[in-house]
Amino acid sequence: MTQVLAAFPDGRWTVEDQVAEGDKVATRWSFTGIHRETLMGIAPTGKQVTTSGVMIDRIVGGKIAEEWEEYDALGMMQQLGALPSMGKAEDKTAS
Repeated sequence: MTQVLAAFPDGRWTVEDQVAEGDKVATRWSFTGIHRETLMGIAPTGKQVTTSGVMIDRIVGGKIAEEWEEYDALGMMQQLGALPSMGKAEDKTAS
């Protein structure tokens, strides 16, 4: 998280949905920011990135005891130009 905050100093998280039941809270979020500092070895690109994810927190005594998170890291790397974007599959059955 420290790397993300440094790499995207203008980063903005938005809670899209949040549901709680028992000792767990599920949050669907989105993020947008401009890549201004090194992130995972990727030099600053100045590109705006938008990504989203879901996290589930287990709460004990009013504090987060455990957290599980999944987010679109592939999409973020593609937006930064660190990985190629996926093109449309070619139809090899024609001809």
